[in-house]
Amino acid sequence: MDLNPIWLTLKLAGITTVLLLAIGLPVAWWLSKGRSVFKVILEAIITMPLVLPPSVLGFYLLLAFSPQHGVGKWLLDTFNIQFVFSFQGLVLASMIYSMPFMIGPIKSALQQLPVSLSQASYSLGKTKWQTFLKVLLPNIRQSLLTAVVLTFAHTLGEFGVVLMIGGNIPNITRVASIAVYDSVEQMDYHSANVYSFILFAITFVMVTGVFVFNKYQLKSPLE
Repeated sequence: MDLNPIWLTLKLAGITTVLLLAIGLPVAWWLSKGRSVFKVILEAIITMPLVLPPSVLGFYLLLAFSPQHGVGKWLLDTFNIQFVFSFQGLVLASMIYSMPFMIGPIKSALQQLPVSLSQASYSLGKTKWQTFLKVLLPNIRQSLLTAVVLTFAHTLGEFGVVLMIGGNIPNITRVASIAVYDSVEQMDYHSANVYSFILFAITFVMVTGVFVFNKYQLKSPLE
């Protein structure tokens, strides 16, 4: 059977997670500092993928980045970039769809840290960026790991969004979730079972690893 959908899915999840981590860290840090109307609106936008049907989000992304009009036409004419029915389109859709799984845990963890940590670092002459990297992040490593694993695992299981914007192109946009759907439609239950089991196994191992790590970190030295 064709295992390319599995490798494509792992590639998509890996790239999405790395990019979201790079973007999510400064965004989560900024959102955790104080409140404003703009921040509330941005948080609402980031959270929307949690409640919107994936097909709705995928449909609007399809319209927005269609090469026939709007932003999609401008990107194609100006930079020769096409997001619809391409792997880069899958990455873009996955980043938007999985963003709350990366930013949410990190923002919550940063908000729970005592203000005295930052103040002590500033008093020692550290900049805000040094304080963030060397003081705050090490104190939220459990939440960081949780955010990374949730983002990766969530991307593994995407279906509606990636199908809408990427379609079903072998070796380009045909990820494992779409391969499962195709196999069931063709009554090829063996292939569907193999794809499903591989995704289940990867997700189970990752999520279990997070729980084990968090339990070890929280364990008292006297136990």
